[in-house]
Amino acid sequence: LTDKPENRVPFVKPEGYDERDYELLFRNYECGAEAHGMPWINSAMPNRKTDTNNRKGFSTDFIGRNWDYPEASYAERERIEREHLRYQQGLMWTLANHPRIPERVRAEVSRWGVCKDEFRESAGWPTQLYVREARRMIGEYVMTERDCRGERIAPNPVALGSYQMDSHNVRRYVGGDGFVQNEGDVEAHLVKHPYGIGYGAIVPKCGDCTNLLVPVCLSASHIAFGSIRMEPVFFALGQVAGTAAAQAIAAGCAVQDVPYELLRDRLLADGQVLEWKGK
Repeated sequence: LTDKPENRVPFVKPEGYDERDYELLFRNYECGAEAHGMPWINSAMPNRKTDTNNRKGFSTDFIGRNWDYPEASYAERERIEREHLRYQQGLMWTLANHPRIPERVRAEVSRWGVCKDEFRESAGWPTQLYVREARRMIGEYVMTERDCRGERIAPNPVALGSYQMDSHNVRRYVGGDGFVQNEGDVEAHLVKHPYGIGYGAIVPKCGDCTNLLVPVCLSASHIAFGSIRMEPVFFALGQVAGTAAAQAIAAGCAVQDVPYELLRDRLLADGQVLEWKGK
């Protein structure tokens, strides 16, 4: 988003808008639950633009409406993408214009809009979903919370992770008391220092496949993946995958049989950091 007037495109009510999608937002404001802050994280970026993210109980996350995506057909995925776009466009228009939103909130949100000079082919809106987590492999080694917390040391480390374990809400339901509940939000600040990611987490089990390396949808629990899934870590694991693939081809062996010492030495020579030596 941007609040720079000459680069700002005001929020527009999308085709197919349904205000019932935002009923919980209205009720939150009407009961005073959202009185202390905007329902987003609007982190400042260069050129008066923002990194805008989900915040609080009702925000940019389209909770529960993404579950079918990992196994969906291409046509179904396109439908899910359109639904997410319509929801987020409708949310921003609602916050800026709907009479059930407090006036102070409408005034603040109306200062913002998408950028004329970003995503020009789609009127300022991104053209892809951020698929943070979908299917994950069960490989030779499964990274878990214990690895992230340093309670277990992954064998044959090839890269480091360091971010907190976190997850956005994954579902919304009505509890026994009749109130709506969100479930799944985790922000576990329990990672004390960078931890090693084992080579076995990016290769399948030998009986499944012998020529595949998976640096992104790697073998990790939901909670561990919430820490590993940072893009710099994916860059590092991509370096590992490329190096291991080259070595497997040169040796004519399965990716699981690449000698760790050979892989480690090349990674270190190329500047990869494999273990944390700090305090």
